[in-house]
Amino acid sequence: MKLKDIGIVYRKEMTDSLRDRRTLISMIVVPILVMPLLTIGMGALTAEMVGRAEQETPAIMVLGGADSPNVMEELRAQKDLRVVPAAADYAKQIEDKRIPAAVEIPPGFDATVAAGAPAVVTVYDYEGNLKSGIAVDRLRKFFRDLGDHTVSERLAAQRLPDSLIHPFDVKVQNVVSPEKETGEIVGGIVPYIVILLCLTGAIYPAIDLTAGEKERGTMETILTSPVARIDLVFGKFFTVLTASVATAILAVLSMGVSFGVAKTLLMSLATSGQAGGFTLSINPKSVVAVFVMVLPLAVLFSAALLAIALFAKSYKEAQSYLQPLTIIVILPGIAALLPGVELNAHLALIPVLNTSLVSKEILTGTYHWHYIALIFASSCVYAAVALTFAVRLFEREDVLFRT
Repeated sequence: MKLKDIGIVYRKEMTDSLRDRRTLISMIVVPILVMPLLTIGMGALTAEMVGRAEQETPAIMVLGGADSPNVMEELRAQKDLRVVPAAADYAKQIEDKRIPAAVEIPPGFDATVAAGAPAVVTVYDYEGNLKSGIAVDRLRKFFRDLGDHTVSERLAAQRLPDSLIHPFDVKVQNVVSPEKETGEIVGGIVPYIVILLCLTGAIYPAIDLTAGEKERGTMETILTSPVARIDLVFGKFFTVLTASVATAILAVLSMGVSFGVAKTLLMSLATSGQAGGFTLSINPKSVVAVFVMVLPLAVLFSAALLAIALFAKSYKEAQSYLQPLTIIVILPGIAALLPGVELNAHLALIPVLNTSLVSKEILTGTYHWHYIALIFASSCVYAAVALTFAVRLFEREDVLFRT
C-alpha cells in the first residue's frame, strides 16, 4: 500500500465528485436545509397551527339539557365555547370534522346536582384531532369549575371553609437540567437524522465511483494505470468517506445553528409570556461526542455502499441495489425512537441502533462509558469487515467487468 498513490486517486476522485451536481446536493445542500426545516420550520409551523386552533371558538353540540336550564345557561355564557343546535348525526359530524365535540347532559341534571346525587356527563370527541382535543379540554375545565362552584356554595351554606375540598396542593418541581430536558425530547430524532444524512451523503459518490465508472467505460482505463488495486480501492473509499463525513459535519453544524435560533425564539416567546417553562439547551461537547460515535458508521456506510454498488452494471441498477440498504438503516433508527427501547449489552451490538441509542443518552448528558466503548469497538469491527469485503470485490475481475 502506497500513501502517495492513494492520495493521487483520492484527489482525482474528489475533483470528479465535486463536479457532480447530485453529489453536491446530497453532501452540502440537503444537510444544511434539513435541520433548519426540522427544528425551526416544523416547530414554527406546529406552533402556528396550535396557536390558530387555540384562538378559535369550538362549536359544541349539546345533547339533552332541556330540563336543566342552569347548566345550559352557563354553557352558553362561555366565551371560549359556542353552543350549536343538537342533531341526531352528531357522531357523523364529529367524524367529518364539522364540529370538534359534543356533550350529552343527562336528564334532570340540575335537579340531580341540587339533590347532591352523582351525575354523569358524556363528552364525544375525535381522539387524536387537535381541535377536538382543545374543545374537550375546555369542556372538562367548564364542568370541573362548575363542580367546584357547586361544592363551594354548599360549604358556604353550611358555613364550612373551602379547604375541606382542597385540603392540600400538589407542586411539581423539575429537578433535571435544561440539557437533559432537551435531550429527552430531541435526543432520539437528532442522531437519527445525522445518521441518515451520513448514509445519503455517501450514496451518490459510491455509485459514481463504481457503477458510474462502468457505465462511462472509464473503469478499464483506471485499472490499467500503474496503481495497485488496493491503493485504488482506498482512494475511492476515502472519497466516499469524505462525502459521508462532510455531510455529517454540515448536519451537526446546521443543527447547532438551528438550535441556537430556536433557543432565541423560545426566549423571546418566554419574555412575551407565550411560551412555557421549556428551555432549549444542548451541550456542544455532547454534539461532538455524537459526531465521534457516528464516525465508525460513516466508515461502515462508505465501504458497504462501495461494495454493493460495484456489483451493478449501471447507475440505475446501483440505485435499485442501494434502496433496500436505506430501509435497513431507517428501521433501527426508528426503533431507537420508540418508548421503552433502552440501551443494553445486547442492543449495543446492533449496528445503527446502538449508535442511535447511545447518542440519545449522550445528548441528555448521560455517558455510559462501558456501552460507549463497546459500541465504538463493535462499529469499528463492522466497518473493518465491510472495508475488507470491498477490497476483495475490487480484486475480482468477474465483478469489475460484469456485462
